[in-house]
Amino acid sequence: MTGTTVSTEAREQRPAGRIVLTYEDYCGLPDDGRRYEILEGDLTVTPSPGRSHQEFAANLLVVLKPFVTARGLGRVFIAPFDVILERASVVVPDLLFVSRERLDIVTERGVEGAPDLIVEILSPGTARRDRREKPQLYARHGVRHYWLADPDARVLETLELDEGRYRETARLTGDARVTSMLFPGLLISLSSLWG
Repeated sequence: MTGTTVSTEAREQRPAGRIVLTYEDYCGLPDDGRRYEILEGDLTVTPSPGRSHQEFAANLLVVLKPFVTARGLGRVFIAPFDVILERASVVVPDLLFVSRERLDIVTERGVEGAPDLIVEILSPGTARRDRREKPQLYARHGVRHYWLADPDARVLETLELDEGRYRETARLTGDARVTSMLFPGLLISLSSLWG
C-alpha cells in the first residue's frame, strides 16, 4: 500500500491495538489494477486473474445473464463489483446473483448485504482464501449458495447454507449438467464453461 493514505477516522481498533479497516478505507485505495478486498478488517491484495479464470467467468455470465433477465429472476453481476457484507468486510466475488425479491440490497456502490449466490473461481493466489476464509464469512452473513470453480482441475463444487454452515450439494466434473433451484429450468453443460 505504498503511497496510499487510509483515513484514521474510518478505522476501528481491535483488541491488542490491531487496526480494522473499513469500507471507507477501501474506497481510499488506489485504482492501480490490483484486486483489493477487506475480510473482517484485514486487507487482502491479489493479482489480476489468468486466462482460464476469465474464460470461466465470461462463459458463466453469458449463460446466466440472459436466462435471469428473460425470466425476471433478479440480477447477475461480474467482478469488479463490491459486496459490502459489513463495514469491515468488503469482497469482490467473481460472479454473483441477487434474486428479484432482494434487489433492494443492490445500490450504485455495490451489493450491500448477502447476495443469493456467490461464485468464486480458484486461482493460485486465491484458492486458500476462497476455500477457508470466505466460506466462513459468507455463511456468517447468510449467502445461501456458494459455488467454487477450479479451472485447473475442471471441477465445480456447489454448496448450500444449512444451519449456518455450507454443505456440498454437488461436485461436478466432465460433461455434468449444472442446475440450481435459483434458476429453475436452466441446465448448463459444465464442459462449455471451461473455455
